[in-house]
Amino acid sequence: MPPALFTVRAAAKRYELGETEVVALDGVDLEIGAGEFVAIAGPSGSGKSTLLHLLGALDTPDRGSVEIEGRDLATLSERERTLLRRRRLGFVFQSFHLVPVLSALENVEYPLWIDDVPAAERRERARKMLAAVGLANRLDHRPDRLSGGERQRVAIARALVHRPVAVLADEPTGNLDSANGAAIFELMRSVRHELGTTFVLATHDPTLMAASPRQIDLRDGRVVSDTLRAEAGA
Repeated sequence: MPPALFTVRAAAKRYELGETEVVALDGVDLEIGAGEFVAIAGPSGSGKSTLLHLLGALDTPDRGSVEIEGRDLATLSERERTLLRRRRLGFVFQSFHLVPVLSALENVEYPLWIDDVPAAERRERARKMLAAVGLANRLDHRPDRLSGGERQRVAIARALVHRPVAVLADEPTGNLDSANGAAIFELMRSVRHELGTTFVLATHDPTLMAASPRQIDLRDGRVVSDTLRAEAGA
């Protein structure tokens, strides 16, 4: 097992929905090593998205702890968590979350603009990242002129442009057909091998689950299995 990037200990999270209390996570323990590719699987309501939110410093557990690179999120200020998300993590969503009035290039530049990277550098890094995901000829296209698969490639380029240690993806192929979904999955695996980026994705897709080197299954907010598979070519 590579050095732990994420460490979760006895993490629990509950939400109030009106007068009903929903247990999203119930005592989760796990470690994810640097450079791993992990699929978080389970039915709707099993806690997949909540777990990603905790790993992504978007939320904190009610009980237990979550550490990223050895830093306990509970000890960080909101500003420190914001900087952690901005500089160390990348996010990919099912619905892409691209800015509709910006071009592909401008969407990928956006995280660097927020982080005050000089204009020439951020433009060059965005161009290179879009070329890396196969979109060198789509730089000036806005999202409405891109296919679903192309939009998700832009989203992946945006998640990677600031060179994060990990990318967290919530149903990244959920809005794509099977061919585009397979292409996006292979793109993520290729990036992981080339750059050493850790990928953690929540998915319902059985094909993605079966092809992932590691699969963690959740049921009712608990880890029920943690499966390691031999990788092709390993």
